[in-house]
Amino acid sequence: QAQLMESGGGLVQPGGSLTLTCVAAIDDFRNYAMGWYRQAPGQEREMVAVIGREESRTYRDSVKGRFAISRDNAKKTVYLQMNSLRSEDTAVYYCTGNGQWGQGTQVTVSS
Repeated sequence: QAQLMESGGGLVQPGGSLTLTCVAAIDDFRNYAMGWYRQAPGQEREMVAVIGREESRTYRDSVKGRFAISRDNAKKTVYLQMNSLRSEDTAVYYCTGNGQWGQGTQVTVSS
């Protein structure tokens, strides 16, 4: 049974940075695409970034050039480096892979 655990969220000022980490207890982790999604209050969950098993990357337009997704297959971990954060990035961020979802970690961007 897959289990995903996110960490690294918090409160940051506009223009600041955070790195989110997701540790995945997924067998054969290296063969799955992994992704980060987010959901702001009153809004639908949206894709932020996805990294394929061959490390192809896809980003939503609003985070291109600011966010970077990466993975470490030996540690079964996926990261989301977030720079130049904006208030509109405030949301609960979820890790997903192999059809499973983590519990989410809150990111709040505010002065």
